[in-house]
Amino acid sequence: MILTKTQLLPATDDSLALAARLLAEGELVAFPTETVYGLGAHAMDAQAVLGIFSAKGRPADNPLIVHIHDRSQLDGICEVNDAAIRLMDAFWPGPLTIILPRKDAVPDEVTAKLDTVAVRMPSHPVAMALLKACNLPIAAPSANRSGKPSPTSARHVFDDMDGRIPLIIDGGESDVGLESTVISLAGEKPCILRPGGVTKAMLEEVLGPVDLAGSILRPLEKGEKALSPGMMYKHYSPDGQVTLIEGEESAVVEALRRLYAHAASEGHRACVMCFTEHVAALADCHPHDIGSKDDPTEVAHRLFATLRGLDDEKMDVIFSEVVPPEGVGLAVMNRLGRAAAFRTVWSMVLYIALESGFMSSDTPGMFAPFNQ
Repeated sequence: MILTKTQLLPATDDSLALAARLLAEGELVAFPTETVYGLGAHAMDAQAVLGIFSAKGRPADNPLIVHIHDRSQLDGICEVNDAAIRLMDAFWPGPLTIILPRKDAVPDEVTAKLDTVAVRMPSHPVAMALLKACNLPIAAPSANRSGKPSPTSARHVFDDMDGRIPLIIDGGESDVGLESTVISLAGEKPCILRPGGVTKAMLEEVLGPVDLAGSILRPLEKGEKALSPGMMYKHYSPDGQVTLIEGEESAVVEALRRLYAHAASEGHRACVMCFTEHVAALADCHPHDIGSKDDPTEVAHRLFATLRGLDDEKMDVIFSEVVPPEGVGLAVMNRLGRAAAFRTVWSMVLYIALESGFMSSDTPGMFAPFNQ
């Protein structure tokens, strides 16, 4: 791709006017939302949308989300049903993406040739101001290189996109820190394809029973299509190898200590991602505090920034605690699972293997995948 000069500008009337002009001309603009930063292009301009895939290095079979500022914009994009209207009334503007049957005018490049399209109305004031200024539907995945942790600050975007896009609008740190919940209303029953800040319980208060896609906590099966962004096998990943440690709390802490010691002894730049409550116990393991074990919303807010910080420190082996996959915790585990390519160690199994002599500090391949 041809490199370009990237401007990083604070959100002002002038910078938003520049962004609106660039989008209308088929250029790309990164902008803040309440979830993460998005990389936007005019959704009805196929060539502009292709630029997103080029800038991100993103597979073309991964669909995009169309962002709007007014529901009237949906008239040329999708077929809206009663369930969608109820969700919009309850959660828009906000971190909820709704998948609906598409209209023919939507380019295949936006939908990955699916017969559905994902739409959302963000609540971030800068995102809304930009959408109103350009008055266009904007296709926007997260503004990171494909597969990397999503950006929650303008600096994260600049680190990934410098020279690849003309403009980044700085609107401060993202509030939520994880991408929007994605729910499909295109089937017989509402189904969550990607969990986020709008939880299953919140959706069911509006719609009644809602299904969870089986792929939320597992990789896509061979030949299975990605019906939503964020469903790829390995996604949101730092450069280092991430391994998740599950089990009883004290056993997890001990497993983290042992795994870190072994990794460090082999010369790895290793660390642990742990809860605030365990930082002191893991003080010798280069701990990174991901928030309280009793507050998955805090963990969600810190997660991507923590993963990006590990790249800055050039960590190559990372061990992480996990949260129960309930409420917002389900969204955290969806992202952590893909960041780790679903590499998981059960702390008790590891403990028994070490104590029995089945595995020792000299065991080759200690950091090969432990898939559960």
